[in-house]
Amino acid sequence: MEIETLKARLPFTKNKRSSDCTLLGFNLPSLIATMKQSYTWANGELNALTLLKSPNKQIILTSMHEGTEIKSFQSDDSITFQIIEGKLRFHIRKDSITLNEGQLMTLDENIKYSLTTQEETVFLLTISNGITRVANN
Repeated sequence: MEIETLKARLPFTKNKRSSDCTLLGFNLPSLIATMKQSYTWANGELNALTLLKSPNKQIILTSMHEGTEIKSFQSDDSITFQIIEGKLRFHIRKDSITLNEGQLMTLDENIKYSLTTQEETVFLLTISNGITRVANN
């Protein structure tokens, strides 16, 4: 079986990531390894890299150390968390859920949540602020 490998560079435009390309590919294992070797990772609890930033969508690769807690956060946009490595525990109102590696969760806009890591965790955070609705005629 032949496996095709997509090699793509991060698009840069004056220190901003751009979505001007039709097709963007990212080597997540390589990006994660680079993030974990950075000064920010060595001296903090969280490290994030914006992979895509457009008017209606952002995709952010985020790595967190074990025991990191983000208290009370609310997004005006809908968000998706996809766990690449580790576990992430979400607290929403009186409910809690743990997402494991390979799992994905979405939250509608304007929902207050907090999250904690039980181990070193890496996830993709997608923020979508443009919801297209089809009118019935």
